[in-house]
Amino acid sequence: MTFLFSRTAATSTPIPKTVWLLGLVSLLMDISSEMVQTLLPFYLVSGLGASAITVGFIEGISVAIATVTKLFSGVIADWTRNRKMLAVIGYGLGAVSKLVFPLAASVDAVIAAKAVDRVGKGIRRAMR
Repeated sequence: MTFLFSRTAATSTPIPKTVWLLGLVSLLMDISSEMVQTLLPFYLVSGLGASAITVGFIEGISVAIATVTKLFSGVIADWTRNRKMLAVIGYGLGAVSKLVFPLAASVDAVIAAKAVDRVGKGIRRAMR
């Protein structure tokens, strides 16, 4: 395990443990997002009876939400200089939204959970 914290050739300083921890958290959040996003269209169509157009609309809106949130969170991060708190908020929103997906009994609940997830993604993307 010492090779993970070894000195880099260019800077000859060790990579901070917080960088490794943030990388691990980011990896786990991305894995959980991919797991949910892969099965979500199937659940919407077969479980909740949504149409293919509805699934496409939800996906389009979620991309728009993440993009707009990324813009504003980047501006807020530059203005406040408190990037750590924004990253925590972004990862927290993503984690909370993952708990809502299995409990969603309607298309509206899925849309709300996906919107919260994409807001969290937009916030944390700007910080990384």
